[in-house]
Amino acid sequence: MRLGEGRYLAAGERPGATVTSVHELTTADGATVRGVLATVPGARTVVCLMHPRQDVTHHALVPLLLQAGVAVWTQGSRSPNNDLNLVHEQALLDVGAGQVFLRERFEDIVVLGHSGGGTLFAYYLEQAASTDRIGTTPGGRPVDLAGAELPVADGAIFLAPHPGQGMLLLACIDPSVADEADPMSVIPGLDPWNPANGFAEPPASSSYSADFLAEYRAAQRARVERLDAFARESLAATAAARKAHKVTGAAVDRRRALAPTIMTVFRTDADPRNVDLSLDPSERPYGSLFGTRPDLIDYGQVGFGRLATPEAWLSTWSGLSSNADFVRCAPSVTVPTLFLELTGDQAAFPADSARMIAALGTAPIPGGDLTTAKVRGLHFGAALAPGEPTGNELAAAEIATWLEKRHPLSPPP
Repeated sequence: MRLGEGRYLAAGERPGATVTSVHELTTADGATVRGVLATVPGARTVVCLMHPRQDVTHHALVPLLLQAGVAVWTQGSRSPNNDLNLVHEQALLDVGAGQVFLRERFEDIVVLGHSGGGTLFAYYLEQAASTDRIGTTPGGRPVDLAGAELPVADGAIFLAPHPGQGMLLLACIDPSVADEADPMSVIPGLDPWNPANGFAEPPASSSYSADFLAEYRAAQRARVERLDAFARESLAATAAARKAHKVTGAAVDRRRALAPTIMTVFRTDADPRNVDLSLDPSERPYGSLFGTRPDLIDYGQVGFGRLATPEAWLSTWSGLSSNADFVRCAPSVTVPTLFLELTGDQAAFPADSARMIAALGTAPIPGGDLTTAKVRGLHFGAALAPGEPTGNELAAAEIATWLEKRHPLSPPP
């Protein structure tokens, strides 16, 4: 496989009667976001796809949902495809602008979070329902969620959600980095690619001992703690420069307050579960989301959270500081919910999904309105084997059945 192969999939044909329009919206804090509304005649339900970091306009589910008779809203955050400054608390305001726009036009709104979009919507639903909304980001920046209009959706679909950007990175950050300024520095006893620690050359599966994994996971947490400390020190220095400028009015102090700190985080594709398939076993193939050689990719430029401002690191990428943690937010998700797992997922593992499902505030059917299902497929919805239906096609069938039972659909176009 080429690096990143399987991430971008053919989307199929939209119904001929589809009407598509582009809308620019203003958020509660004055930012501009853009959404694309695709609808079919008679659609009264709209399904909203959004991801905090990626443009989902051409998501492979869009034509399949339109064929089922619902409208589809695909929206970006204020900085799509560029997460250098991604602050999740601001992204909630972006979501809210779209929800206000749609509430005026449709009877039922269903949010659909795929991958990182799952935690984004779980966090949004938590804050939308709260009477005591978060007032500052993890980095201390004020954010007026309390004053924003955040309508609660009528339903939620989570497709292959991982536990959150920060929790994802906490599991795949390489703790063997000895020097944050040197991407080649290695602590041998923590090196996941060292055969002495259990690594095997692919395609053979590695085999890590329980003792190594315990030390490895603790060291991952310690590395994130160090990065958090650096981020907070950087923010404190910026705040001090800003305070000094108020006193002195000197341009040099203003420059210090404006000068950005960009955190470069080396080696973030090192989750042992990607190369030791005996850990939390599933139908996933060998390798990570980025390709079949994590032992090489870990040293390359591709990976999660590689560049971030201190504010964005704490809000999005820190598994210890971010509020965007699915399990933390899930108890407040009480709307009818469909949770779909992909059996070959290389980012959301079975144990992770079990914890997320157990944390949801919606009770399982028949006692409540939580539906869960598993379909064969990879994380981005590709087929597990040639000739099989894609994971997106199987997921769309589950979604259409669930929607038909709970939300008004128009006749298939």
